[in-house]
Amino acid sequence: MTRRLAYLLVPLLLAVAGCTGGTEEPAGPAPATRAERPSPFADCAPLTAAPPSGTAPSGAPGDPLPDLALSCFTGGAPVNVRDIKGPAVINVWASWCPPCRKELPAFQRLSERAGGRFQVIGVNSRDSRGGAQSIGEDFGVRFPMLVDQGDAFERALGRNAFPLTVLVDADGRIRHTDSTGALDDARLAELVRTHLGVRL
Repeated sequence: MTRRLAYLLVPLLLAVAGCTGGTEEPAGPAPATRAERPSPFADCAPLTAAPPSGTAPSGAPGDPLPDLALSCFTGGAPVNVRDIKGPAVINVWASWCPPCRKELPAFQRLSERAGGRFQVIGVNSRDSRGGAQSIGEDFGVRFPMLVDQGDAFERALGRNAFPLTVLVDADGRIRHTDSTGALDDARLAELVRTHLGVRL
């Protein structure tokens, strides 16, 4: 009787302890790993289409944007910087750069005030994806963001400065490069008026 009881209890005890030898699939989907947060930045696809009412002067001397492909923070096909349609204001920044963090909200406000007359584009350089994501979320940055994991864009421009702002005319030629430090709303409005011919 005792032996018979043991034969009945052992499978029951093993099942309760989770020690079954079967190879059953777990019920339901596997628990999700940490979900990837959606990007705060806009898609880059429109960057190669001219703004609907671009009014920046053209025909003036200036170097073209570099022939360089950069990834978009939101994914999709890489964007060749030379194919970006101006007028545009390009801000090169990194999350570890205090002046960059200081001026990013002004660039977001500039993108909101652009009204289709020019594009505001970010180039996140020498940074981690997590750092850029956090800053974008914290500061409400929504304009399109290219990713330069090294410093290829700056090297192509012959610059090594953070932050760096590049103003590009309707022909895709560089009208001005600014590396004077954190820019505020007034200084950005002045640069856009002087080099792109747009009054805000």
